[in-house]
Amino acid sequence: MDIQLKKKPWYVRHRYRLVAGVAAIAGLAYVMALASGPRRLRVDAETIQIAEVKNGDFLEYVDVEGVVHPILTLMVNVREGGNVERIVAEEGSLMRRGDTILTLTNPDLMRDLDDQRDEWEKQRITYEEKAIEMEQRTLTLKQQALEAEYELDKIRKSFALEEEEYKMGIRSKAQLEVSADEFRYKTESTRLKLQSLKSDSAMTVIRKELLLNDRERERKKWERSLRRTEDLVVRAPVDGQLSLVKVTPGQQVASGEHIAEVKVMDRFKIHAALSEYYIDRVTTGLPASVTYQGRRYPLRVSKVVPEVKDRTFDVDLVFTGEMPDNVRLGKSFRVQIELGQPEKTVVIPRGDFYRQTGGNWIFKLDADRTRAVKVPIEISRQNPRQYEITGGLQPGDWVVVAGYDNFADAEELVVR
Repeated sequence: MDIQLKKKPWYVRHRYRLVAGVAAIAGLAYVMALASGPRRLRVDAETIQIAEVKNGDFLEYVDVEGVVHPILTLMVNVREGGNVERIVAEEGSLMRRGDTILTLTNPDLMRDLDDQRDEWEKQRITYEEKAIEMEQRTLTLKQQALEAEYELDKIRKSFALEEEEYKMGIRSKAQLEVSADEFRYKTESTRLKLQSLKSDSAMTVIRKELLLNDRERERKKWERSLRRTEDLVVRAPVDGQLSLVKVTPGQQVASGEHIAEVKVMDRFKIHAALSEYYIDRVTTGLPASVTYQGRRYPLRVSKVVPEVKDRTFDVDLVFTGEMPDNVRLGKSFRVQIELGQPEKTVVIPRGDFYRQTGGNWIFKLDADRTRAVKVPIEISRQNPRQYEITGGLQPGDWVVVAGYDNFADAEELVVR
């Protein structure tokens, strides 16, 4: 006889499905709980860098790479045009002031020099001839003046004698009057003659001076031409290194043309290019420094070029004290240009967090440093080592400053 089996309850028959459903619902609830709460990320302490927020000295400065240049580079220009005959000094040679760089030839100048010399000789000979003629004329004028004075004195004595004869009754009054008229005439005539002789003598002196001036003018022209021949030898204007020679033998160069450069080697400057962000902050006179082999060498900003190219502008700095021993042209140094005085403020070290967050937020650690959450911050100034914090953090707080490349969109870190 068949035994009738008792039907099992529905929850027994569907127990596996119920368990699976409950598990699915629980999983969905867990996922929803995670989605609705902060996104956590577990990180190893070795993969991040933490730092303490401190109230310390903040010095705003710019750290930039600078290259050593000569403090002065002089352009060498030719004073007299011509053809390059011979290049004496090679590029890179150390020159002393007055050393020959190259020599030029100028046939036209040499012909002009010959013409000037001939003209000078002609003027000199003419002056000598005229000087002899004027000397003879001067002697003649002096002789004529002497004779005129002698005649006047003779007439004066003769008239005085006739006056005595008139008083003695030897001569009549009419004879005396005739002699008096003749005496007056001779006196006036002699006076005019002496005056004319003096005028001739003064004109002779003036003519002699004019001839002398003409001779001196030709002499100076000739001497200037001689000095022009000295300019055919191009010399170093200062002690330094010949860094550039732009001509070749046989090349024709014009007067005033730039043909070489000499770099002054006894002092140096450092040339650097700064971001346009600092163009209103960097001025001449600002202190700066380079650190080499653990020693600091002070500098000063000596020149600021305000023109911006490729979002940078140029500055020059000079050493204000001792220079490093190995300073040479083209060597690079890291230069720190100070933009102000040290100030007490809230600071944190630099890190890659700024690149990821734009300085708007940072992960702040709790007291036991095992959990970190996002907090908004305000950053004011920065230098190559620090950020100045003006809001969101207090001295004594600990923050994560590096390792943000691995955080993705996490809002909370669990530090293991």
